[in-house]
Amino acid sequence: MALAEALAEAGYAIIETILSEDLVAILRDEISRLALPSSRTGGIRNAAEKSSILRDFASGGPPALLARSVLGSAARPVKVTVFDKTPGANWKVPWHQDLTIAVRERRETEGFGPWTVKDGVPHVQPPVEILAGMLAVRVHLDETSAENGALRVIPGSHRLGRLSQDEVSRLRDEVDEVICAIPEGGALLMRPLLLHASPAALRAGHRRVIHIEYSASELPFGLAWVVVQSPAGRQRQ
Repeated sequence: MALAEALAEAGYAIIETILSEDLVAILRDEISRLALPSSRTGGIRNAAEKSSILRDFASGGPPALLARSVLGSAARPVKVTVFDKTPGANWKVPWHQDLTIAVRERRETEGFGPWTVKDGVPHVQPPVEILAGMLAVRVHLDETSAENGALRVIPGSHRLGRLSQDEVSRLRDEVDEVICAIPEGGALLMRPLLLHASPAALRAGHRRVIHIEYSASELPFGLAWVVVQSPAGRQRQ
């Protein structure tokens, strides 16, 4: 099944290898540089603003090529987050959809809300149509299995729009989950509206993931993405 067809039908797709061993090593080193030794949060928000290596990777590396093959040539990264489950930051995430986007500034707009601020950047829940047009590429820098917190997904749930808690519970009862085991250097592509969860890891070690969200559309009513661009383009918003 073609990549776009798999994403349309199931809401996710796994690609076994998109990174070389050398690139995995470079990205691991950069994440280690960014993370504070005492940090127990397990995450780095707005990572592209903090690292030119991650900015270039998101805007011109293998994840960007994958995103453009699905969304078209106008696709660009609009959010970059790094996650790392370790013994000191071994959290679990309940079943949910990714419902917020990062924007340049807050503008009260019909259909957008509620608003939050994360690491100094305004975030908002947009209409479902905007989320449905986005794609997340999760690049795995470590082998990820059921034992170290691999993502679980409910196939096809992205086609049901924004879900209530009752609808989430019903789907959990009616549809079998899939554990997305990903090799080191592989990627999971997913639609933000796909219902997903992540358990705590059962064995010590890293589970480093670079989560990049892409969009090919503009936001309405004067709202603007926090667009990530490489130095070659320098058309950053």
